[in-house]
Amino acid sequence: MDTAADVKKTDGQEHILVCLSISPSNAKIVRTAAKMAQAFGGSFTALYVQTSDDSKMSDEDKKRLQHHIRLAEHLGADIAMVHGTDVSYQIAEFARLSKVTKIVIGRNGAPRRHFWSKPTLTEKLIVIAPDLDIYIIPDSDAALKYRKNRIYIRQRVIPTLKDLLVTAALLAVTTLAGAVLDSFGFERENIITVYILGALLTSLFTKSYICSIINSLFSVILFNFLFTEPRFTLHSFEPDYTVTFAILLIASLITGTLTSKLKYNAKLSAQSAFRTKILFDTNQLLQKAKDDNDVINITASQLMKLLDRDIIAYPETDGKINEGVIFSSEPGGGNISLHSQKEREVAEWVFENRKRAGATTDIFKDSRCLYLSIRINSKVFGVVGIYLGGGTLDAFENSVLLSILGECALAIENIRNAKEKEHEAVRAKNEQLRADLLRAISHDLRTPLTAISGNAGYLLSDYKKLDDNMRTQIFSDIYDDSLWLISLVENLLSITRIEEGRIQPNMTYELIDEVIEDAIRHIRKKDSHKISVELKDELLLVKMDARLIIQVIMNLVDNAVKYTPAGTKITVSAEKREDAAAISVADNGNGIPDKLKPRVFEMFFSGENSISDSRRSMGLGLALCKSIVNLHGGEITLRDNLPHGSVFTFTLPLSEVSINE
Repeated sequence: MDTAADVKKTDGQEHILVCLSISPSNAKIVRTAAKMAQAFGGSFTALYVQTSDDSKMSDEDKKRLQHHIRLAEHLGADIAMVHGTDVSYQIAEFARLSKVTKIVIGRNGAPRRHFWSKPTLTEKLIVIAPDLDIYIIPDSDAALKYRKNRIYIRQRVIPTLKDLLVTAALLAVTTLAGAVLDSFGFERENIITVYILGALLTSLFTKSYICSIINSLFSVILFNFLFTEPRFTLHSFEPDYTVTFAILLIASLITGTLTSKLKYNAKLSAQSAFRTKILFDTNQLLQKAKDDNDVINITASQLMKLLDRDIIAYPETDGKINEGVIFSSEPGGGNISLHSQKEREVAEWVFENRKRAGATTDIFKDSRCLYLSIRINSKVFGVVGIYLGGGTLDAFENSVLLSILGECALAIENIRNAKEKEHEAVRAKNEQLRADLLRAISHDLRTPLTAISGNAGYLLSDYKKLDDNMRTQIFSDIYDDSLWLISLVENLLSITRIEEGRIQPNMTYELIDEVIEDAIRHIRKKDSHKISVELKDELLLVKMDARLIIQVIMNLVDNAVKYTPAGTKITVSAEKREDAAAISVADNGNGIPDKLKPRVFEMFFSGENSISDSRRSMGLGLALCKSIVNLHGGEITLRDNLPHGSVFTFTLPLSEVSINE
């Protein structure tokens, strides 16, 4: 069976793991591991194991640990944190799951005082993970540091007055319960279990190991004094009770100790679950953010929940930070002092230098907040300040804080990239439209303008030589070409105004049949086509801009005339469809190929069909129809007119007709 290390080695890639600690010489160990990772060309991870002693860590130790974490990050390490009571087991298990090949760890030079002393972390790790390459860096400062830390911990286990009162109360309750059981004739073994339960409850409701020990000792004394013969003495006639007392004391100590550890692990698990939820919620919320301000507000709010501290955020705009926004963890407003000019100067320094500053750092250390930049590489998107109030952040809080700020920076960068792509797409579309317009003007306007100038020149040079019929024909051709150009320009201007929102429709209630009649009346008589009107429903009242809808009908009819051969029948009809009026223009011409149907409403798209007067359409008529119909809240569609031909249909919302008598 291959070990994790063997698997990684077969891949030819090393994974270096360095263990973080509060030891002053841990920085040396981190740098050594970084050099090894660089030399081997492998990945680099820095691991910190959180234990119950972390709650008793001094501010100086917390600051040193954070310095080691930042150093590891600066040297390219991935930061990982786990929690547990057995540090060596946590390191070995993490190494196994992460496929670590080499572990770099520090060891002090102090020898074990006795052969029965507990093995050191390094010795236990070698036994637990024999297949891993473990590099031990001498850590001469660690022995003194850890001895000081143990003295510090011993000082902190002194119980508080509250813990002593709780212990005394539980002893009184368990003794009273034992007396009740004794009065009912229960065996003394049952009373022993009551005292063991009291020791367990003491561990649950107090914070000091000393309370569990006190409860255990007094449980033995009270049981001996009150419930063994001779009563009310500390002597016992039965020698077996000596063993019973010893078992009671040992059981109370073990249950008390285990309960304290379980309670602390449960607390760590709850904190870990809460922080994981904060990270998950932050990721979900940032995905829904629409702009930079949303991202900054979400980030600051999540940090406030995570740290339970006031947060001040400085968003960035055009290379400068804006005014700070305070997010208060207390109801009723934030800390106004965070808005001082001095605090802003610290934030500006962090923004310009892309380094943390303020409280708990060596730069502007008299500041009220710890300031960090929201950045990716050299891009800074803002600054966040965390009000510490004289305290510090623990290593786990600092790690989650950096993760959230990284997510924030990534979200802002993604939003800006998306907006930039959108702007580029709009610019590309505008450039394409302009190119299409210039192409259409250069190719399609040349024919009517050439005809107008040619006919006008012909009239100027040979007017007297022409008879009346010829002059009339030339004037008619000039007039037709001029009308075509005017219609083209009007369509183009109308589309531009509608797309830019500069047209405000004059909405009035109109009858559909009257609007269709006006449109047909404005269309010049087409002898080559048969135009008819069919009204399937009467009194279709619609709120519309009649002038614009008339233009839609005229454009659809004119489009049918242009693209269908002579003799084609064109039918304009109207009917009611649920809550809308549907107006259709149908022809029985050659129809439109399926591959062209999705593009017929695009601007400057004229298809492949030729026009009867040999001109090429600029493709503005149908685009204008779509814009006008959409402006009225309707939609326009195209379908085949079986057995052949096309049907253009647009809908307009119906209005109710109220009759007042």
